[in-house]
Amino acid sequence: MKKKLYSMLALLLSMATTQAQTIPSPKEHFGFNIGDDYQLATYTQTEAYFKKLAASDRAKLVDIGMTEEGRHQYMLIVSSPENMKQLEKYKAISRQLAHATGLTDEQAKSLAAEGKSVIWIDGGLHATEVVGTHQLIETMWQLVSRTDPETMEILKNDIILFAHANPDGQELVTNWYMRTADPKKRAMNIPRLYEKYVGHDNNRDFYMMNMKESQNISRQLYVEWIPQIMYNHHQRGPNGSVLAGPPYRDPFNHVFDPLIVTSIDAVGAAMNNRLNAEGKPGYTQRAGSQFSTWWNGGLRTAPYFHNMIGLLTEIIGGPTPETVPLVPERLIPNGATPNPVAPQEWHFRQSIDYSVSLNYAVLDYAARYRSELLYNIYRMGRNAIARGDADHWTFYPRYVDSIQTAYKKDKKDSLLASGKKDTVKESAEEYTLGKEDTIAAKYYNNILKNPAYRDARAYIIPADQQDFPTAVKFINALSRAGITIQKATADFTVAGKTYPAGSYVVKTAQAFRPHVIDMFEPQDHPNDFHYAGGPPVRPYDAAGWTLAFQMGVQFDRVLDSVGGPFTQLPYGQIESAPAHTFAVSRTGYLLSPAVNNSFIAVNDLLKAGAKVYRLSNGDFYIPASSKAQESLTRSVAELGITVNAATGSSKDMKAVAPMRIAIWNTYGGSIPAGWVSWLMEQYHYDYKTIYSQEIDAGALRKKYDMIIFVTGAIPDTGKPKKSDYWFGKLPKPEELTAEFKPWLGRISADTSIPQLKTFLEAGGQIFTIGTSTNLAYHLKLPVENALVEKNGKGELKPLAGAKYYIPGSLLTADLDTTAAENRGMHAKNDVYFERSPVFKILPGSNIKQLMWFSTGTPLHSGWAWGQKYLKDGVAAFSVPVGTGKLYAFGPEITFRGQSHSTFKLLFNQLYK
Repeated sequence: MKKKLYSMLALLLSMATTQAQTIPSPKEHFGFNIGDDYQLATYTQTEAYFKKLAASDRAKLVDIGMTEEGRHQYMLIVSSPENMKQLEKYKAISRQLAHATGLTDEQAKSLAAEGKSVIWIDGGLHATEVVGTHQLIETMWQLVSRTDPETMEILKNDIILFAHANPDGQELVTNWYMRTADPKKRAMNIPRLYEKYVGHDNNRDFYMMNMKESQNISRQLYVEWIPQIMYNHHQRGPNGSVLAGPPYRDPFNHVFDPLIVTSIDAVGAAMNNRLNAEGKPGYTQRAGSQFSTWWNGGLRTAPYFHNMIGLLTEIIGGPTPETVPLVPERLIPNGATPNPVAPQEWHFRQSIDYSVSLNYAVLDYAARYRSELLYNIYRMGRNAIARGDADHWTFYPRYVDSIQTAYKKDKKDSLLASGKKDTVKESAEEYTLGKEDTIAAKYYNNILKNPAYRDARAYIIPADQQDFPTAVKFINALSRAGITIQKATADFTVAGKTYPAGSYVVKTAQAFRPHVIDMFEPQDHPNDFHYAGGPPVRPYDAAGWTLAFQMGVQFDRVLDSVGGPFTQLPYGQIESAPAHTFAVSRTGYLLSPAVNNSFIAVNDLLKAGAKVYRLSNGDFYIPASSKAQESLTRSVAELGITVNAATGSSKDMKAVAPMRIAIWNTYGGSIPAGWVSWLMEQYHYDYKTIYSQEIDAGALRKKYDMIIFVTGAIPDTGKPKKSDYWFGKLPKPEELTAEFKPWLGRISADTSIPQLKTFLEAGGQIFTIGTSTNLAYHLKLPVENALVEKNGKGELKPLAGAKYYIPGSLLTADLDTTAAENRGMHAKNDVYFERSPVFKILPGSNIKQLMWFSTGTPLHSGWAWGQKYLKDGVAAFSVPVGTGKLYAFGPEITFRGQSHSTFKLLFNQLYK
């Protein structure tokens, strides 16, 4: 019997070995080992290797969609041959447990015992972080070819989704790096962004999902598979360590289920432990790095809002050998870095080996705790549904602050009533952290159980709001994130208000409730400082981002259960704004600038040769013609816009014509410029890209009517600083082909600014956003920085961070709705503010104030320390310069293609 068993095992091992031999190793395919110094693989080579790996009975290659540059984006599914035959079954179990509906706890436990852990591992999102793509190749190969007990156990219990996050970027970066014959002269200083439009911000697009790659990935994560763990590989490790990994520093978002936080801790411990067991030092965590779990929108962070364990590592290394630098304070073992690494030379293969070990740690953990992971994602979903089905209060910092304020007030009033006036000040400030038990429970009930502070049960998005097409775009962002959405099939009434058919209802009693809350409710970032009275701790990314606010979506927040004639949309379904028809007019037609898609229609009309005019109220007037009717018929069908008949022409109308538009950019690529370029294409504007050398050459007015400068283009008026390029030094002109040489350079005070001034004086227009509003200071216009104060020497200096600090947040600004620049805007509107410029206009000037802060409390979502300094500050203005005009918008009005409510502040200015 034993002989037969051994013979069988030998046969199985022989079969596995034979199969492994039919699939080439990376060296056999690429011509080098993954991790060899000075060697990188192109995407073309990698794609071919994926297809060879898919010949294994442990693997299946899935095309998940096309990239922005038209390449296929692939995901390789790896598991045991037995599991591979039942992928649809295990996918269904994963989805059913994640949605957590129609199951009892016992049924969920049974499914968890039957199912397989689903783990997502990606690489290459940031293409110059080449460890990510190459560890993906190496790990795939090892899991497809190895037959050791650990690998076999992983394959038995896990289904691994290996996803390439940025095919276009890998092709660009590798071809650029490998173009240099001398290996030691190879460099990563690529000429443009490694994602066609947004470069590094491809990891800032995972609740909006504008880019095709984001849409492809999100469909697999939130609609198709809903894995229990996702692992997002990145680099750059913190100086003095090899990598940063989980668990992460505070704050974490208040809407998470506690199981998210503790699960990240558990998997992070497994990762750290494995490296330590293998003698691989240099793992840092928590306060040892900048990474937190507060922000939504990243490939690793958005999963938290879907009850997934999101993992991020940032590791050092690359094909060009480097050095682990000496950072003395990181040499002492502590909770952040329990096993420090010594300064040393570091090679690419070391980073690959670390990454494979980390992958195996995660996969081993998932195999060991398979049923627990599956059940826990169900448990978090059930918890979310229960919170949405009942009265529930989220403990936001503002409510906790209210407890402290109420307690202090009562204490002060009590002392004053007792006649102990001398002790009022001291006693009123007696409450400090650690003495919470001295406060009566009534304060908890009065504040945190106040009915007005309850979480919403549902959000209703009325179909009769003016810019409903933009509201539909918001719904599609939710749908791509796997949110349960209902649509009214008939009119219905809630709390005395009637809503039309076609309105959308998003209930919070669903598994992904944290994401729903996060997209509709303001974020309340805690005050976070290094020490009392010290500088602020910078958030990893944004502090506030509420998408419904950014997009200007009108919705009603409902505190009680909602029912009605609703039908649930299929998960992931993309909606179109309702197609309209319009009556043929003998006179003409009107389009409202309050609807963003109207600008697409206008641009299409102009390209079709139809005449378009602008009325004094901002409406577009289109005289009746066959060209106009044909173009508008197409627009109302595709864009969901409403076309109204005009009763007649107007004497105050002005003809509209397209401008010759240029968007500034630079060598290496500007991310904000990339976003604006993408936005212009979405709204059918034509544009050209302009670099500093062309600006310095002059004669700009002959070629352009409008030049757009995004944040980061125009330097301040102080001493020039060294250019801070992410990926190394700029190449020398002689190292570049003729195509790229004109991209070198930057805007300078001595050569560029005089040419821009000449352009303006000759009738050109310049539109500046964010820090590029510095142009106003270069031109010596009568404006000053509103966020300064005098120091002890009487010098004006920027407000210190301990007094004033506003990272990326949403503030409510006031707008002059009579100004032509603001046509279609509301009198109050949220703007994305990221330490943005704020101005003071000097008396007697000809500057037109377009946007300002009328109160000292404009914060709507995020964190605004010292926001009182904003009161009466000007956020945007326009001013004539010669016969031209300068527009200055301090807030990021085109922010990451998300801030739809402020897009028209740019669009309004883009016509002659």
